[in-house]
Formats: sequence, structure tokens, C-alpha cells
Amino acid sequence: MNIVITGASRGIGYELAKRFATDINHKVVVIARNRLKLEQLRRECHSQYPGARIYPLVLDLNLDKLPLSFVPELLSCVNSVDILVNNAGMLINKPFDELTREEVEAIFRVNVLSLFDLIRLMLPYMGKGEKPTHIVNISSMGGFQGSKKYGGLSAYSASKAALGCLTECLAEEVTGRNIAVNCLCLGAVQTEMFAQAFPGERALMTPAKMAHFIRDFALNGVANFNGKIIPVSATLP
Repeated sequence: MNIVITGASRGIGYELAKRFATDINHKVVVIARNRLKLEQLRRECHSQYPGARIYPLVLDLNLDKLPLSFVPELLSCVNSVDILVNNAGMLINKPFDELTREEVEAIFRVNVLSLFDLIRLMLPYMGKGEKPTHIVNISSMGGFQGSKKYGGLSAYSASKAALGCLTECLAEEVTGRNIAVNCLCLGAVQTEMFAQAFPGERALMTPAKMAHFIRDFALNGVANFNGKIIPVSATLP
């Protein structure tokens, strides 16, 4: 399979790439803005899984517009996309009345607008084979309607809530094109972003364990889920 993962330079995205790389039949395109971390990921995968096919693609999702070179660079790695995991995210922990317009725009640009651009560019290369392809949007329990909310995370949570609605709408729009679209709302995972959101707290879930779940869902969930917003949390609330 051909797999594309954004936000692959750290945390869940980094671990997710490693799990896909265990199968040499997969080609894994890993996207992030940190070239050094992506190269480290590739070296680690090649060391642990000889024959692993990892393709780093440097891209800053905080740009107003994706560069014209993006699609040619992607197609130099894979000629189609079976799984797209939109994992990249940005978080600013700041009280609502202290947030600037520029900060809110940056969060929505990375967490929402970049997905519109990426998905739009990749749709022509999805759903062409016999097996259904899968878009997996990684959201947060902070963006899951009815879940407990936390101070300082209003812009982040609102942007992640938008992914749920986008998922439902997009699943309807691509009906009949052999593409499933789902959204996973993740609970607490011990990542750098979690530490930024909850200083001094400790999450029970590790990035490696969550990545294992996401990999299995990306590969197999397409058979049973489409247009769904799914909470993934082992803790209450």
C-alpha cells in the first residue's frame, strides 16, 4: 500500500510511520517541516526494518498556499495514495481573551485549511484500484462534542471540532469514488503537544500504543466505518 502521513517528525506520526514501515510492501511518505527529524525517522526505520520504504517530504503546513512542487514531489515517491493520515497539528495554550487573531489563524491554517488543500490535491490519486482507500483525520477529544473542555485550548479545540464536520461532509461528497473518510478523536497521549497543553500532567497512553491502534484502523476500519467521528480514549471523562 501507498501511505501518506503528515506530522511525522515527532510523537504519534513518528511512531505511526515506524509501524507501517514494518511491512516492506508499504511505501510510506512522511511529511513534516523538520528535514532532520524526517531523515532520522528514515534511518531508524531502515535500521530496525531492513527493506523499509520511507520517503521524507519536507512541507510547512503553516503556509498560506502549498507549493506547486508538492504534487510532483509526492508522485516521485508514489503514483497513487491508498491511505492518507492527516495527523499534523498545532496547539497554542493561551486564555481566550489573550489569543491574537494571528495565532488563531495559524492554528486553523495548520489544523484545518491545510487539510482542505492536501485532500483536494490527493483525491485524484485515490480510489482508482479495487480496494477502497482511506482518509483518516486525526482530531482530539477536545474537539469532540459533549466532551470535557479545558481552559487555554479554545482555538485548538475549535479547530479539531471542525475536522469532525469536514469528515462527515467529505464522506458524502466522495460517495461512489471508492474512498472512505473517518475521524479519530484521540484522548490523552504522552506527546510534546500533550505536555504543552497540560504542563506537569502525565498521560497513560504512549505514542507507540496509539500509533498501533491508528495503523490497524487505517488498514482495516475502511471495511466498517465511513463518515464517522470516533472517540479514542481510555480515560473518563
